[in-house]
Amino acid sequence: MTNPLVFTHTLDEHAKSVFSDEATAFLAELVQEFRPRLFELLDQRKRRQQAYDQGNLPDFDANTQAIRDSEWQIAELPNDLKKRRLEITGPVDRKMVINALNANVDCYMADFEDSQSPTWDGVINGQINLRDANKGDMTYDDPTSGKHYAVNQHPALLIARVRGLHLPEKHILLDDQPIPGALMDFALYFFHNYQQRLQNGTGVYYYLPKLEHSDEAKWWADVFHYTEKRFNLKTSTIRATVLIETLPAVFQMHEILYRMRDHIAALNCGRWDYIFSYIKTLKAHPDRVLPDRQMVGMDKPFLNAYSRLLVKTCHQRGALAMGGMAAFIPSKDAEQNQQILAKVHADKTLERDNGHDGTWIAHPGLADTVREIFVDGIDGDNQLHVLREQDDDITQSLLLQPCDGERTEQGMRMNIRVSLQYIAAWLDGKGCVPIYGLMEDAATAEISRTSIWQWIRHGKTLSNGTRVTRELFREYLQQEADAVREEIGDKRWQDEPFAQAKQLLDEITTADQLVDFLTLPGYQKLA
Repeated sequence: MTNPLVFTHTLDEHAKSVFSDEATAFLAELVQEFRPRLFELLDQRKRRQQAYDQGNLPDFDANTQAIRDSEWQIAELPNDLKKRRLEITGPVDRKMVINALNANVDCYMADFEDSQSPTWDGVINGQINLRDANKGDMTYDDPTSGKHYAVNQHPALLIARVRGLHLPEKHILLDDQPIPGALMDFALYFFHNYQQRLQNGTGVYYYLPKLEHSDEAKWWADVFHYTEKRFNLKTSTIRATVLIETLPAVFQMHEILYRMRDHIAALNCGRWDYIFSYIKTLKAHPDRVLPDRQMVGMDKPFLNAYSRLLVKTCHQRGALAMGGMAAFIPSKDAEQNQQILAKVHADKTLERDNGHDGTWIAHPGLADTVREIFVDGIDGDNQLHVLREQDDDITQSLLLQPCDGERTEQGMRMNIRVSLQYIAAWLDGKGCVPIYGLMEDAATAEISRTSIWQWIRHGKTLSNGTRVTRELFREYLQQEADAVREEIGDKRWQDEPFAQAKQLLDEITTADQLVDFLTLPGYQKLA
């Protein structure tokens, strides 16, 4: 049968090794089988959002009350997924993959999503890097420093995060339409690694981002069942951790676990995207506007309730409950570093005390501090025994409760400055970027630009009495762009796509309708 996939440019030798005839045929099968339903699911997202824009609020679904009330458990966890006390995350760049696998952690989430700019070369090389990592013979020689990198014995457990359901892969077409990036990432990683991983005594493990509804979880479950049957593998060879990083999904956690019960291992508090989703979902509600993003922490009632409910739900069903990201980067200044580690310690202690089984870091320099809490500080491999029976009263109103705090000129300017630098880096092919002491991914820019969009939409004022308007945003954008240019120098400003980033940030922040994801218009500008 003729391969129905059309590549928009010639494949080089690297790409040909990834897109073998068999791998491409499998990917084509999945796209033909599952893309029509995916389009329906994305349409359902739009219809739910229209209802929220007309005044409705997300809530627990009365039609699935029986799932929430009945007794059931997910499939028993494999042994190597029971101990995930500390996970490091990062893009699939070769040197970063090696450093992450060698970090003092239990697991490494190799990311094709928010910390990976999905350039064609980036996603192809990422698949090659993960294939080499699973084989165990991965090395890298840095052409600048000459340093040799190699994966140590006993590396961290590798889990791959695929792109969200909304993201296309424009370089491959079926029937003149781009294929889903999520299916490409899933299919290629599975095809090239399942035999090696089974030989190593493990399964094929994924993270699934940005689900909004259990219907989407069912879609993934069907993809997994189809794949296992096609390759004559036993059910539950594929296991997934689902990020609860959208506001609608927090009301669907039992249902997501139930509909993926043969394949799910855990839920994760994707806290930064969750804040972004809170803004985006409730964008039309003037009484739900959040303050400066720096003030929205896990100690706030709506976020702490989300964490506790996730723990309670997961442990009731036999799934792990993973905590969120510590994005701080250690400082070379001893006093400043002490303050950073104290913040990380307090944040992770809160997660542990809520009952989470493990947590995330973005930098290996935080591993020792977090291990004190999530390894030395808990008995055993996890906290599945923490059932949080005292949390029977977590209600819709608590989960939707906005937090108090100021909207400041300084906060707005920082949102602009960070967004500008992140978008420029993303357009330049870098999805994970150190900015002002934090390891930032797309979620930071999403929170920053949607906050300002919502302040403009509802005519909110800053703490100094200034009303937030498009004109004020553009004034600040020009001033902050000038400040960034002075900070980094003219050469770097000209060499990297800062002017393009500035234009994109302006367009999406001042648009009449909120752009769902900055990565959608941004992706059209990527090679």
